[in-house]
Amino acid sequence: MYDLIVPSSRVLTVPNLITLVRLACLPVFLWLLFSVEDRAGAAWLLGALGATDWVDGWVARRFDQQSSFGAIFDPSVDRGLFIVAVLAILIDQSMPPWFALAILIREISVALVMVVATAFGMQRFAVSVWGKRYTFLLMFAVPLMLLAADDGRGANSVKIGAWLFAIPGITLSYLTAIAYVPKIRHNLRVGRKTRRG
Repeated sequence: MYDLIVPSSRVLTVPNLITLVRLACLPVFLWLLFSVEDRAGAAWLLGALGATDWVDGWVARRFDQQSSFGAIFDPSVDRGLFIVAVLAILIDQSMPPWFALAILIREISVALVMVVATAFGMQRFAVSVWGKRYTFLLMFAVPLMLLAADDGRGANSVKIGAWLFAIPGITLSYLTAIAYVPKIRHNLRVGRKTRRG
């Protein structure tokens, strides 16, 4: 019924190294935003990180390098990068506080539920297609908001573009969160049954 994560003990794989490189870009993003005060540079870097989010997953599937570690590491890094980026942009006052809070409440709530459910024996499952789509939309909306705040040429057009991604993105994010409820319940039963063996 649901796509379960197939366990593998591999850790040092190309997809995991790609994820690690993406994580290493986080300090660079913060440095650009706060030390250099280069909003445009920070926005382009964040946009690149969002645009390349699919690379590690594609490599894992294409070259049979999927692992249980990567299944946890990649989405954890993605969520961590996203949360830190939104917090940083909120501090920079480049994003409306209500929108930042809407993102943070959703992301942190889902992360906590997943951690607790896993601790109680839930069998992990792959991110849904709609989950990937909302992430794609927001990973374009957030950098565009930062770029629009730079007040450069065409800032108003960039801001409009940001909201064209943001509204459907935040809507989908909450719809997918609701859709995860039956998945979590189902996989919790599967995980507990498997443990009892």
